[in-house]
Amino acid sequence: MSRLAFPLVLTQLAGISANVLEIMLAGHLNAAVMGAVAVGTNVWHFAAMGFIGVMMSLAPAIAQLDGAGRRGEAAEQFIQALWLGGAVGLAGCAMLLIFGPLLIGALGVDPGLAAEATTFLRAVSLGAPALPMYVACRGLTEGLSMPRPSLLFGLLGLAVLAPVGWLLMFPLGLGSFGTGLALTFTLWVQFAAFLVFVLKSPRYRDLAWPARIPGPDRAMMWSLFRLGGPMAVSLLMESGMFSATALLIGRFGAVAVAGHQVALSVSAVTFMVPLGFAIATTVRVGNAAGRGDLAAVRRSAATGLGLALVSQACSATLMLTLPRGIAGLYTIDTEVMQFAAGLLFLAALFQLSDGAQATASAALRGLKDAKLPMYITTIAYWAIGMPLGWFLTFPRGWGAPGMWCGLIAALSAAAVLLWARFLLLTAQMRR
Repeated sequence: MSRLAFPLVLTQLAGISANVLEIMLAGHLNAAVMGAVAVGTNVWHFAAMGFIGVMMSLAPAIAQLDGAGRRGEAAEQFIQALWLGGAVGLAGCAMLLIFGPLLIGALGVDPGLAAEATTFLRAVSLGAPALPMYVACRGLTEGLSMPRPSLLFGLLGLAVLAPVGWLLMFPLGLGSFGTGLALTFTLWVQFAAFLVFVLKSPRYRDLAWPARIPGPDRAMMWSLFRLGGPMAVSLLMESGMFSATALLIGRFGAVAVAGHQVALSVSAVTFMVPLGFAIATTVRVGNAAGRGDLAAVRRSAATGLGLALVSQACSATLMLTLPRGIAGLYTIDTEVMQFAAGLLFLAALFQLSDGAQATASAALRGLKDAKLPMYITTIAYWAIGMPLGWFLTFPRGWGAPGMWCGLIAALSAAAVLLWARFLLLTAQMRR
């Protein structure tokens, strides 16, 4: 598990570092630009989670084929996943351009922030078609238990984004629009480079590539979408909760939004470690399920959970002991720094439950169980977490910390319910 997970952890850290870099660059301009990028990023991430969720069906499908000794069938699955990803990305781009600004305005975000956030969103939406196809390349590689190529192209994206983002934001003075444009450029470079690698590398020659690229296969695309659709909804429920939290906090002004984004960015960075373990858990559980080895299914899930909890305990300790120092890495604004440090205390409280729910979701994905987890996450995030957060924030007057208390409740409920589902499902499989 560790050999598979370690490159995946680094891959996730490279990916989230791109988001951190965006916020850091904006934070060294001014709080207004940082707040605008924070609001726009949350809307973009909401859409991006939908793209990623649909394409997450590929990795467990490939892993089960590999475990069952049917590795050669992976090429056909991958090609159809590319067709599906392209269609999903184009639809997402159109929806972002049409409905993104309306969503920002409908949630009552400060007008100054809303205009800048819309500018960022229009630029970054052009990268929407590249993202799901890049995730398909990752799904093929990771499903075959080859995590290092994902790390390579994750680092490539970071290497491209840093200079391009700096050039567009500072010398060219494009502000939030430059941030979105830099991310779009990076996504297309990552996808193009990864696709060339998959087609040319000898590591994939045993996958029975067809002589000619086949057209869309509706049955196979529907099979991938039927599994990926509920996964996408689950991710959207979670990412939508975080995005809605940021947009509601936008009512308190630029400092609150910027401070919230700093604390959320720190949590996202630390979450990449258990997320890497979770992706490895999906692959190992999928392999074991393909072999029909129930004991290995349970052992893989338990190992992933243990590794995730250890990493999250370390993260919580850092947030509790060094909140101002961590916040100071993101911004030079003392008011934003102080606000973020207060939220980091609350972020420390949901570290363990966040790692646990991610690992449970991953183990269930490895078993191709997606529909009931979708209902579980919807209940945990939107019937428990968001109502409680809204009540504490507005009627009770707690402000931004109230929304973060809602996040704690939501993630804790999801962790308990998802692990209960995994235990019940494996008990049924044994019987």
